[in-house]
Amino acid sequence: MGREIQAIKFSGEDRRVYREKVRRSLDALARMLRECQFDDNSTQVGQEIELNLVDFQAIPSMRNADVLNALANPAWGVEVGQFNLEINVPPRALTGQALAELEQVIRSDLNAGDEKARSIGTRLVMIGILPTLQQGDVHLGTLSASERFRALNEQIFAARGEDMRISIDGAEKLLAHTDSITPEAACTSLQLHLQVNPETFANYWNAAQAAAAVQVALGANSPFLFGKQLWHETRITLFEQASDTRPEELKEQGVRPRVWFGERWITSVFDLFEENLRYFPALLPICEDEDPLAVLDGGACPHLAEMSLHNGTVYRWNRPIYAVVEGRPHLRVENRVLPAGPSVADMVANAAFYYGLVRALAEAQRPIWTQMSFAAAGENLHEAARRGLDARLYWPGLGEVPAVELVLRRLLPMAREGLSRWGVNPVHADRLLGFIEQRCITGQTGAAWQIATLAAISRRGGADRQESLRRMTQRYIEHMHTNEPVHTWPVTA
Repeated sequence: MGREIQAIKFSGEDRRVYREKVRRSLDALARMLRECQFDDNSTQVGQEIELNLVDFQAIPSMRNADVLNALANPAWGVEVGQFNLEINVPPRALTGQALAELEQVIRSDLNAGDEKARSIGTRLVMIGILPTLQQGDVHLGTLSASERFRALNEQIFAARGEDMRISIDGAEKLLAHTDSITPEAACTSLQLHLQVNPETFANYWNAAQAAAAVQVALGANSPFLFGKQLWHETRITLFEQASDTRPEELKEQGVRPRVWFGERWITSVFDLFEENLRYFPALLPICEDEDPLAVLDGGACPHLAEMSLHNGTVYRWNRPIYAVVEGRPHLRVENRVLPAGPSVADMVANAAFYYGLVRALAEAQRPIWTQMSFAAAGENLHEAARRGLDARLYWPGLGEVPAVELVLRRLLPMAREGLSRWGVNPVHADRLLGFIEQRCITGQTGAAWQIATLAAISRRGGADRQESLRRMTQRYIEHMHTNEPVHTWPVTA
């Protein structure tokens, strides 16, 4: 979905031809899977980090185009809202010093980016949802100046036939309506990529689905939206609602949402791409000239552009990725449940926990997906998003247990073992997983710190909710730049 497109109107014929091209792409993918044509370098990992832009008062800044021009770096790109940017971190092998090097690279790149942003009066913030964002900041006029976002907006609302309703019942209640997808831009994430071979893809995707709720409980960093305190990780429900193509009637009929956890464990990556075609109409039916089967017959590797574009408009929390690099195809699991922030150290710790845990789960003698219903994994995700580390999660052999107990008793040792299997230096693994352990012991995630700090500022008095959120956000930015993990951040008024 990162590709740019030209403004275009789509006809019924466009959609018919596109559907046939996606089917032809699936035929090509099936043949490639049978013939074992994929790159087998399964230790490569990569990251994408979405960020918010604020001015020096911590108020949203609608200047991503200006910041992008100042950066002049192809690793950076725009996101949905004018107050968003994204950076792509180059892939690397997950061995030895990789995690320590990853932390250094991300810090260096983000510090350089922040310096460029400051030169034009803005700052970068790594946070799931910007606390100072107001409903008036998200409308068609603040959508990024990109034809792909405008085309996507038009197609989603054409499918819905009515305005979007956002209803969230948390610590407080929010009810809002919008005529654009721009509220989606409030959700900024850390996306973790893991390259896997076709034979093990299903195991890793299933493992990532099982782990998703625990990731969210540990990484929660989005408790505020439009001035309201909602879920610990409000991103989850906001994104599900802000990209929904279904009016109420289609929801009642059981039509599947485009932001989707899924509905079953899989046996092959093909299952996911085939589900995309079976269940979801095209939003951007744009065809390329490539005939994938003819390319295969000629001994080359097809790009499967239509299949990949369609896949980019189905927003799975763990998305399959097909890509071609230097003429060789590969497969990745793109994990999308985590928010950005709070610090680089926290994000790398979250990545270490995920990469270690999914390796251990994927290689377990008795796979977790044979012991746990898929529905339970989905219910866990929403419970974790609502309550963060206060969530109670179902886990085979333990039943329903506090998230903290699950992590400390069962999952941290598994993550440590998984990192050892990757060949990660144990000193770096212990440091990063130590941050996860301390988060559990203190109970202080990014969300918990934001909630407690706002309460402390409010008790002191002298400011309304919006001003208190602004002060809290300024303190968040100061702590973010220290790169100290969030469990050590002081809560002060």
